[in-house]
Amino acid sequence: MTGKFHGWAAPESGAALERIAYDPGPLRPAQVQVKVESCGICHSDLSMIDNDWRNSRYPLVPGHEVIGVIEAAGDQVKGLKIGDRVGLGWFSGSCLACQPCLSGRHQLCASAEQILVGRHGGFADRVRANWEWAIKLPDALDPASAGPLFCGGITVFGPITDFGVKPTDRVGVVGIGGLGHLALQFLNKWGCEVTAFSSNPAKADDARKLGAHHVVSSRDCAALGKLAASLDFILVTANVTLDWNAYLAALRPDGRLHFVGAVLEPVPVPAFSLIGGRKSLSGSPLGSPATVATMLEFCARHGIAPVTQTFPMDEVNAALDHLRAGKARHRIVLKNS
Repeated sequence: MTGKFHGWAAPESGAALERIAYDPGPLRPAQVQVKVESCGICHSDLSMIDNDWRNSRYPLVPGHEVIGVIEAAGDQVKGLKIGDRVGLGWFSGSCLACQPCLSGRHQLCASAEQILVGRHGGFADRVRANWEWAIKLPDALDPASAGPLFCGGITVFGPITDFGVKPTDRVGVVGIGGLGHLALQFLNKWGCEVTAFSSNPAKADDARKLGAHHVVSSRDCAALGKLAASLDFILVTANVTLDWNAYLAALRPDGRLHFVGAVLEPVPVPAFSLIGGRKSLSGSPLGSPATVATMLEFCARHGIAPVTQTFPMDEVNAALDHLRAGKARHRIVLKNS
C-alpha cells in the first residue's frame, strides 16, 4: 500500500512544527501500517526536535507513543491482522537474527530501527512499523490515554522485571513526571515500599496518591543523609544532574542506582562508592516486545493508567510549548480528529 501520509514536522532544529505530506514508499513485507488515533508527547520528542542528541534529520516528524488501528499488513506479518488496535513505542523494527533478538532482548538489537530517527514518527495520520513492535492493546485499557505506556511506561517497567525487583524491596523513584508518575504506580502495585524524590514540593500530595509511601526533596542533603543504607533500588527518571554519591549512599549493600532519564552530563562516581557495598550503577532503554505485553497485562489487572492532558493533533505546537513550560501533568496526548 502506498499513498501520501500527512504529519507535523520540524523543518529545522528547534523550529515550530509544520504540516507536511510525504510518501512512505512501498509497505515492506514485515510491516504493518497503522492509522494513528493518538500519540503521546515525550521529552525525547523535544530532544529530537532540538537535535540535543545530534542524530536528528530534518524535516523531522516526532512521536513515538502511538495508539492506532492496523489498516494494512505485509505478507510476512505474524500474529496481527487488519482491524487490530495496537500501540507503538520508540522502536519500529529489529533484525530478529542477532543474539539479543534471538534471546528475546530485541530492544538491544544493534541495528534496531527507531521510529523517529532517520524516518518519520507518530505525529501523523499514519505510521509504519515491523510487526514484532506493534503490540495489541488489551480491551481493558483506555486507548485515549494508553499511548504513554509504550515509552514512559515500559521504560520504567522494564527495569523492575529485568533486575528482579522484589515485593519486599524498598525502592526510590527520582523525578515525578511523565516516567516517574508511572513508576510510582507500578512499584506500589508490585508490593514495594516506595519513596518519591522530587525537587517540586507541590508534587508531594500527587506522588502519594500515585503510590508513594514517602516523599523526599531530591536536593535536600540532610533528608538524603537520613536515608543512608535504606533502599534496595533507586530508579532515576529525571534528566538533571544531582548529588549521585548521596543517592549511592542511600542504597543498601547490593543496591542498584539505575538510570532511565537521559542525564546529559557525565555521572562521576568514585569506585569505592560501589566496591564497599557491592553496589551497581546501570541504565536501560525501553523493554522488549514481550515485556511490553506483560506490562500491558499488569496495567489491565491493576487499573494502572497514565495521567494525561489531551490536545488536538493540529494544536501540536501549543502542546509542545505546554511541555517546555513544565506544565504537563503528567503526559500530553495528541488526538487525531
